[in-house]
Amino acid sequence: MSKYISYAQAGVDIVAGDDAVDQMRAFVKSTYGPRVISNEDGFAGLFKLDYDEKILKKNYRNPVLVGCTDGVGSKVQVAGMMRKYDTVGIDLVAMNVNDMLVQGAEPLFFLDYLAVHKLEPKVIAQMVKGVAAGCRQADCALLGGETAEMPDTYREDDFDMAGFAVGVVERRKIITGKNIRKGDVILGLSSSGLHSNGYALARHVCFKSAKLKVTDTVDELDGRMIGDVLLEPTRIYVKSIMKLLSHYRVKRVVHGMAHITGSGLEGNVPRMLPRSCDAVIKKDSWPRHKIFDFIQKIGPVEEAEMFRVFNMGIGYVVIVAEDFAKSIAELLKSYGEKVYRIGRVTSGTGKVILK
Repeated sequence: MSKYISYAQAGVDIVAGDDAVDQMRAFVKSTYGPRVISNEDGFAGLFKLDYDEKILKKNYRNPVLVGCTDGVGSKVQVAGMMRKYDTVGIDLVAMNVNDMLVQGAEPLFFLDYLAVHKLEPKVIAQMVKGVAAGCRQADCALLGGETAEMPDTYREDDFDMAGFAVGVVERRKIITGKNIRKGDVILGLSSSGLHSNGYALARHVCFKSAKLKVTDTVDELDGRMIGDVLLEPTRIYVKSIMKLLSHYRVKRVVHGMAHITGSGLEGNVPRMLPRSCDAVIKKDSWPRHKIFDFIQKIGPVEEAEMFRVFNMGIGYVVIVAEDFAKSIAELLKSYGEKVYRIGRVTSGTGKVILK
């Protein structure tokens, strides 16, 4: 036996890392458009603001870059329990691009960071496959990333994900919520399920209180495995919202938007409200996904706590001028969204009132 100690003996496999890069290469390239500058094996990704100078000047006379970073939280634990890794990457992209979208920004490119106990090339490739799928849904390039093998930091089968997105918006078109006024209509876009928030509570209820296994099927959830329901990917609203904003290039009819993440409607809608306005939202104005009723029942969890923790079926909120509410809702439906008129803006102090 050699007296010398290797990196592999310390727990880090460089060969496996190279293999993982080779396996994920095709997924990454599937997100490239003409604005990505080829820099294979470079230390950083390269991206042009636009591939045509005339288009650039037309779209962005005074461009402002927008940056976001986020993770998937403990949803990754459900993925590990299911040994299913090709969807949480979509969640990772969604949590970032939906946030920047609120300001009216177009996502340009995305970078990921994956940290694992042990680097398994096939597993890493599945994670990146999901990230690439999310980037395609968001019309942005997966420009680069990093995979860290840290056996002394993460337990066996544990992993974590973080993402970083950069977008751009014309300065005069930045949406901040300052134009929201009394009488505006609140439109809610349906979520696909839990999205990527509230999983500490969801996991506690399902796996500790109810003692379910991820592979158990649940009649109240249409006979689906609970693990599959919990892993339903976060909906990405980029294409629909960008089309909507493009449709109203001159008229400023979209006054504010909110991505409904942790803390639900009550915690996120006020982030765009002026201090002089309240958002009055009717809880029975949209259908809830079955997973919310299931968690509330088997917990049991109080109604107020459910709304404080989860999106409750509304993943994205758009506050619009009253005269345009109907036409905007119809446009969003034509783009594939499920849209509900969930409330109205009133005079107030910058809070959400659930009725």
